[in-house]
Amino acid sequence: MRNPSRALATTGLGVAVAVLAWPLLARPPRAVNDAVAATAPVRQERPSASLVETEAVLPELLLSRQLMEQEGLRPGDVVTLATTPAGTDRTQFRIADRYEPTPDPTHFTSKRLEARLHLPDLQKLVADPDDPQASEAVSVLNVALDRPENAEALQTAVTARMLGLSVRPTSRPSDGTDLFGVLDRFHQAIAVVTVVGSTAFLLALMMMRAEERREIVGSLRLIGISSRTILGEVFFEGLLIALGGALFGVGLASAAQGLVNRFFQWQYDTPLVFMRITQSIAWRSVVFAVPLGVFAGLAASWTLLRRHVGSLVRR
Repeated sequence: MRNPSRALATTGLGVAVAVLAWPLLARPPRAVNDAVAATAPVRQERPSASLVETEAVLPELLLSRQLMEQEGLRPGDVVTLATTPAGTDRTQFRIADRYEPTPDPTHFTSKRLEARLHLPDLQKLVADPDDPQASEAVSVLNVALDRPENAEALQTAVTARMLGLSVRPTSRPSDGTDLFGVLDRFHQAIAVVTVVGSTAFLLALMMMRAEERREIVGSLRLIGISSRTILGEVFFEGLLIALGGALFGVGLASAAQGLVNRFFQWQYDTPLVFMRITQSIAWRSVVFAVPLGVFAGLAASWTLLRRHVGSLVRR
């Protein structure tokens, strides 16, 4: 029995998976990834001792949760992998367990019908018998550096050795030229436009509200209350309203993120987190919302206090 903790490799989309769940049924297995591995009909009978002994030494593999749920598989079932739709050069494997594929934001709409094999088993499965060097060739190689600051020097040295080699970092570039950097700037632009538009709308509402309180402000001025005192009252009133609105917005977003994540995770069958309200986002929202709310209230009240007292109480 192979040790499941050995290095595992993920098969490509061209590998066909045909279900041969025990007991074996007299029908061809179902196809995965548009490929069918042909098998001869087998009578439904008690397995012989030699067959049990053969299955006991079958190589093991892991299947993704989505694939096992779609095909109705369980750990211990026997499946067949083939490199061609015709089912030639097929190999039987025993399912050791299931695994949850790492969420990929760039392919979250794709079904993760995948399998992970031990590296020697994968090499044996996909090796070309006409090419003696097939088992020694790789198309992609991941390298971890002890000194990440030397990544650029390594990229230059490896690229210069052979024409056609491509070296790319797996981490996000610091200059923000990757896809998610562009999306981040796009979201920032949307946020700026939203804040500017909402501020203008809030200022208009506060001016309408101040105009409705024109007579009250005029009466306060007539009984001797100074404009500075009235502005102070407006400041604290605007501060409380802005702070309450900011906290309400943060609470609403925090409550909605669970619903949004559950809906899209169910829709695309992925554990990917689509929405997350962090403390930095919450504090940033409060820092922007409270000063803008206070400023809108003061600006609207100041335009009212600049008028003559007689114009405030005149009907």
